[in-house]
Amino acid sequence: MTTGRLFVISAPSGTGKTTMLKRVMADTSGLVFSISHTTRAPRPGERHGVDYYFVPRDEFSAMIQREAFLEYAEVHGNLYGTSTDAIGVQLDNGLDVLLDIDVQGAALLRRKGRPAATHIFIAPPNLDELEKRLRGRGTENEETIRLRLKNAATEIRAAAAYEYLIINDSIDEAINLLTAIILAERARGHRLPSGKPISGRVIT
Repeated sequence: MTTGRLFVISAPSGTGKTTMLKRVMADTSGLVFSISHTTRAPRPGERHGVDYYFVPRDEFSAMIQREAFLEYAEVHGNLYGTSTDAIGVQLDNGLDVLLDIDVQGAALLRRKGRPAATHIFIAPPNLDELEKRLRGRGTENEETIRLRLKNAATEIRAAAAYEYLIINDSIDEAINLLTAIILAERARGHRLPSGKPISGRVIT
């Protein structure tokens, strides 16, 4: 069976990443989302086992001791991690996996060099627009917004380390570009747009 491809996606908070990923997944077959573990509290509408695995900090620490994570990092005072076993099963089943992690986690994966991955950074048009979007969500207080903007400036500087950069100025255009990247990577791996392998038949 063909092994799936891992797509590492990073973006500052408020860039529109979640909306983009949900729409790309809805329109692209053979694509699944890696569900991370986190110690932060769920936001309104988020569900355990669907958006994240929400776990207490002591449970997260125990998983670190068991070396259960492919990568983990502390972001905005909360811990986030990716289960090695869960990712492996998805890839072995021939599925392409979207891994939504911060720049720290992505850098760690690049240093490890495994599993092979395509790294994509999604950025806002500018920090003023990002601030507008964060305030428009109405889910964070002033202190949190300021922290996210400060972190965003640092994260954007890391974009040069990624293979692809998408500027989310127009959500529809950004989604089209992300889809095109995924389909191009499938073609490079001799796979159909559906993600299935191309047969051994040679077209002449």
